[in-house]
Amino acid sequence: MTQFSKPVKAYLVCATPRSGSTLLCEMLRDTGVAGVPLEHFEILRHSSLPRQPREYFQDLDAPHVIYRLARVETGSPSTETAEDWWARILAEGSSENGVWGGKIMWGHAEDFVARARDLPGLAGAELDAVLRELLDDPKLVFVTRRDKAAQAVSLWRAVQTQSWHSGEAPSGESVIYDFQAIDHLVSQLESDERSWVEWFARTGRRPIHVTYDRLEAAPAQTVGLVLHGLGLPDAGVTVPRLSRQRDEISAAWIERYRQERGRAA
Repeated sequence: MTQFSKPVKAYLVCATPRSGSTLLCEMLRDTGVAGVPLEHFEILRHSSLPRQPREYFQDLDAPHVIYRLARVETGSPSTETAEDWWARILAEGSSENGVWGGKIMWGHAEDFVARARDLPGLAGAELDAVLRELLDDPKLVFVTRRDKAAQAVSLWRAVQTQSWHSGEAPSGESVIYDFQAIDHLVSQLESDERSWVEWFARTGRRPIHVTYDRLEAAPAQTVGLVLHGLGLPDAGVTVPRLSRQRDEISAAWIERYRQERGRAA
């Protein structure tokens, strides 16, 4: 068994990229009572860097897509011990009241589990056992976005510009439309979301479900409901002043993709 103390309360936001999870986590963090739900597991052990733009297309045979994206930085393997890694994440994700919050993409789950297996008592453990042991069976929040075309277009623009957050307005001059790239991302997003759903069913977990549309339409109310579901006070929810990244370019690309996808089908 592991030797680490466990949070008073813990929760994990399970998501896919460009699903609205960043807004949700920023609002939860700003309450001051819901931990610090950063993407603690995005730094990959093999490079000590987050997933890079070209790494979204490793299994796509399309040189013209790869050419559009920044070269992969070599980075260096992490030398942090498993014990130091987990102690740091516990500290980084905790608010003063002892609540721990975190966010994880399905694409980071394998790396997270591999690191956790280096901790005492977790050799060979799967994701469910890792969460139960390290975080005392945390509550889960599942964030989804119904419109996968819009989600993929947002992700394709982000990997081209490396502008990931609202307020980092992407330049229309630095991006191009590409059906093959967007279609690949649609399939990847659908697969990752399906993997989450299957894992929930396999482990008998029933997460709090948050949709992009609901969060966009009523952010404060949606976060309040999440806090209530987590057993945390729902007072003090504020909506950050964020600029929308969707614009005329995105809208045109979404419509163009749907038309081309329809013709291909």
